[in-house]
Amino acid sequence: MWLTKDEATYPHYVETLDSLQRPLKDLRLSVIDKCNFRCPYCMPKDVFTKDYPFLKHSQLMSFDEMLKLARGFVALGAEKIRITGGEPLLRKNIEHLIESLARLTTQSGKRVSISMTTNGTLLASKAQALKDAGLERVTVSLDSLDNDIFMKMNDVGVPVSVVLKGIEAAQRVGLSPVKVNTVVQKGMNDSQIMPIVNHFRHSGVTVRFIEYMDVGGANYWSDSGVMTSDLVRARIEQEHRLVAVAQQRASDTAHCYRYVDGAGEVGFISSVSEPFCGDCTRARVSADGKLFMCLFATESLDLRPWLGEDAAPEVLAETIRSAWRKRGDHYSELRDERYKDPAKKVYPTVRMSLVGG
Repeated sequence: MWLTKDEATYPHYVETLDSLQRPLKDLRLSVIDKCNFRCPYCMPKDVFTKDYPFLKHSQLMSFDEMLKLARGFVALGAEKIRITGGEPLLRKNIEHLIESLARLTTQSGKRVSISMTTNGTLLASKAQALKDAGLERVTVSLDSLDNDIFMKMNDVGVPVSVVLKGIEAAQRVGLSPVKVNTVVQKGMNDSQIMPIVNHFRHSGVTVRFIEYMDVGGANYWSDSGVMTSDLVRARIEQEHRLVAVAQQRASDTAHCYRYVDGAGEVGFISSVSEPFCGDCTRARVSADGKLFMCLFATESLDLRPWLGEDAAPEVLAETIRSAWRKRGDHYSELRDERYKDPAKKVYPTVRMSLVGG
């Protein structure tokens, strides 16, 4: 049974700040820990085998639990909810959850922004239903336009044409602005920077190039694969003039530039060379209801005990608020120090597919 706007009440909280004075503004909500890709930097096939113990359906939060949880975060100041995974479109009837989340409003009366990150393989068939349910925007991961490179990177033989059709469908139904995230790995797909740029210029799609980082755990990551945003931008500017665009919020992860000739925008997420921990306003909840304060957190708080039918919503909100106020995570800013010590080379990161990006 879905909670209506008036069925759950929360006390009015002033801005919720963590120990580094960062407000809680964004929720990354993972709905499933499975993915149909096996990208080596995230879910390498030799680890995530056919027998890998992914969460069982009974272990996943129900949509009722997710809605109740989302209301708690909104009560504390969250203005944006991003649906992630794994691959979120693998979650059956995901549009039902989106329809409920889309009814949420902030304490100031504004509609909570609902978006999704996806690999795009199921987007062509789902785009209209997602739009109708209230999804506003979609971000699609796309690391190459070259089919051979793309299939090597997803490691399951999915052709790039499937993802391109999903992007076209998202644009057609109005899930805009559509964003494309490209993780640039030196020696793997850096040859695809200009093909991707030129493909999406004048299309209305904003490409964001992301520095290759250790999302799958340090065992599968080396800084030798990092191509900095400065280098990516310099390559683009050899062909197209760019001018910086002011960030809308200090917590925005991407530094955006517009093409001087009016062809649109391109963004750069410099999580390795220019960590943005100081402005991070994001909380992450895994598909099984655990609260993580950072993508690289090693500890979590299980919120399931406060999501039952008899659980008081104000107690859930107070639990989240208390945890956020203790938050002091800033892993990316500490990365350089960690990697100077070979003994600390392996950092026990949480599984990316469990908490989303």
